[in-house]
Amino acid sequence: MGKTIQETNTVPVYEECDVLVVGGGAAGHSAAIAAARAGAKKVIILERYGYFGGDVTGGYVIMIPTMSWYNKSFVRGLQEEWFTRLDKSAPGSYICPSLKEIGDTSPVLIDRWSLIHGCTSMWAENKRLVRAPYYEPNQLKIELDLMVQEEPNIKVMFHCWATKPVMDGNVVKGVFFESKEGRHVVLSKITIDATGDGDIFAQAGAPFLGQRDASTRVDKTALVWRMGGVDFEAYARWARQFPKENASFRDELAKIAGFRTAVLPTERNDVVWFNNFLPSKDCIKIKDLTATELEVRTSIRATIDFCKRAIPFAFRDAFLYDIAPQLGARCSRRLDGEHVMTQLDVATAAKFDDVIAWHSIVGPMNDSGPVELPYRCILPKKVENLICPGRHLAADEIIIDTLLLIPQCVGLGQAAGVAAAVAVNDGTTAHKVDIKKVQRILSEEQDVPLPRQRNTDPEMVQLCEDHHYGIMNERAKKIRAAAGLDW
Repeated sequence: MGKTIQETNTVPVYEECDVLVVGGGAAGHSAAIAAARAGAKKVIILERYGYFGGDVTGGYVIMIPTMSWYNKSFVRGLQEEWFTRLDKSAPGSYICPSLKEIGDTSPVLIDRWSLIHGCTSMWAENKRLVRAPYYEPNQLKIELDLMVQEEPNIKVMFHCWATKPVMDGNVVKGVFFESKEGRHVVLSKITIDATGDGDIFAQAGAPFLGQRDASTRVDKTALVWRMGGVDFEAYARWARQFPKENASFRDELAKIAGFRTAVLPTERNDVVWFNNFLPSKDCIKIKDLTATELEVRTSIRATIDFCKRAIPFAFRDAFLYDIAPQLGARCSRRLDGEHVMTQLDVATAAKFDDVIAWHSIVGPMNDSGPVELPYRCILPKKVENLICPGRHLAADEIIIDTLLLIPQCVGLGQAAGVAAAVAVNDGTTAHKVDIKKVQRILSEEQDVPLPRQRNTDPEMVQLCEDHHYGIMNERAKKIRAAAGLDW
């Protein structure tokens, strides 16, 4: 590693655009769609694979958590659009409580949906239904393609890996990328780093954070796979009836696999997916990425064999259904942005003038209540005309575990796309964009609920006030007390 080679190549410009989106995952795909719908005349999206969705479709993270709180749908916009579209184009390709059912406390419905992880409230004393879709990733992959192809202002460039930014002082002017055609450049007025690992902002000189808390999921990698020939409901009812035996089953699975793994439902009763958690691994390190791929695949046969022997009434006919085509990354670099989200922000239901997402989240700190996410948490310091939505958002090493999930990636990506379009059309920069105009477009034109907007549903605000934003619990009280604050 001590040797170096000097490069002095001239690199041709492949394309120029208004908005360049680097990465076609949940954040990047949403950013491109939102930018085009908000009036950006030419949007280019670069994606290293041959499909959109990232972890959503390629990593088989096939569940969207906590889209509702009590009886209100807080996570809408492009995230909910995925499922309204699937309702029409591929009926039956996802399962979860409907929008009409969210918040329902009917014992019969609670009994049915409590078998499906996340479809009932996790921390509330009185259980209620939660919108948490489980979906077929290949159907969603097709739908994400269609969404982009319906926007004539978007140009897709698959199988292109952006390698570093083009810089003019502290201003990002585009990116270098590699492909089968060689090395080229795309020039842009605004660039969106939706790589998930901060590949662009790190090289642009934006400060970032690297430490991860081992008690959370964020220092763990995964490679998801699916098992067919099962009866998930039979397993889930047994697990609920015999929790000690199920705990023993999970412990044994971890021993056999060599890491913690979890059996989770899909949209079909005869297929399950195995999420896994390989600790102390960094998803930007070659050795850790390689180890994850090899360790998980090597464990699959023994895991299936044990399931068949241990719980034959549910897994007797089990077989390997498929393995995710890409590794499931969680967290590496985190943006040290203009605002870094903290535990205290959540524990105090902090309000932000530049709020761009108002999301119910996964977390015991606030009973999964809605949290305001500001534009500044995706805005880098020291670098201009770069916006950074996705799982690398600016958040501390604890609260990142709650905020890097798919709904937040989609919501922040959608906001980044609108902000980029507004900045380009107004002839301003990412830092000086008219945030009020961005909020207006999101809330009035793109179905994104935001607080303190003229069309905000007053019942949503009242719900939050009535339930104190979910923060009247012991964990949140301790965080506030440590900071010398009270509600």
